Amino acid sequence: MKKSRGFTLIELLVVIAIIALLMGILIPALSRAKKQAQATTCLSNLKQIGVAATLYAQDYDWFIPRGSTGTSAIWFMQYLPYVGQQRNKGDYKSVKIYRCKSFPTVGEGLYNIPNSRQTVTYVINDWTFSSRTDDSGTSVGKPTKLSMFRRPAQTIYLADNEAGSWRPIIESATSRELIRCDIFMQSHLPLSENHDINDGQRIARERHRAGCNVLYLDWHSEYVTAEDMTVSMWRDK
Repeated sequence: MKKSRGFTLIELLVVIAIIALLMGILIPALSRAKKQAQATTCLSNLKQIGVAATLYAQDYDWFIPRGSTGTSAIWFMQYLPYVGQQRNKGDYKSVKIYRCKSFPTVGEGLYNIPNSRQTVTYVINDWTFSSRTDDSGTSVGKPTKLSMFRRPAQTIYLADNEAGSWRPIIESATSRELIRCDIFMQSHLPLSENHDINDGQRIARERHRAGCNVLYLDWHSEYVTAEDMTVSMWRDK
């Protein structure tokens, strides 16, 4: 009689254990690769917004949008003609560069809020200072000429928006919450422990590793750790 050939139970268990070990090694590596790709895409998004801002400035006597006061269109609406969308035709929600792929979705992370509804995931510099020794500053609320910025290569224009439960969800260009998507005080910075809807942290602390991506006013994009971000990086003087 011929003996039937096959795997023993021990051999099968060994194969399963090897597969499980390989999966344990590969899945974290794939996750890290995915996050790195998303961070790179985010930097590219910001760089493209910087190109749009340059084109806008050329058409508007070198002025650029800042925070929203409710009297003029918010920055992402003003840039529509420069990102392939006509102001009166396209919908800003279809502009992919306005949204970071690493922004949390429903139930992800610590907050368990419907972040998938967030349509713009960047906050804008609306901070102005009376002098180089002024450490408090105040809100601008109107366009600013680029020549007003003394150190454009060291001054942040846009940064990743925090996804905390205290942060507003922007679902349209007419949202009343647009006024809470600009930066103009120290408690808005990423290391702030203030979670008030008005004065609390607005810049992402851990969107990409231990920090966030930003767009500077010379229109280059860069990763900045939360620990390294300071008031001086937002100064117009």
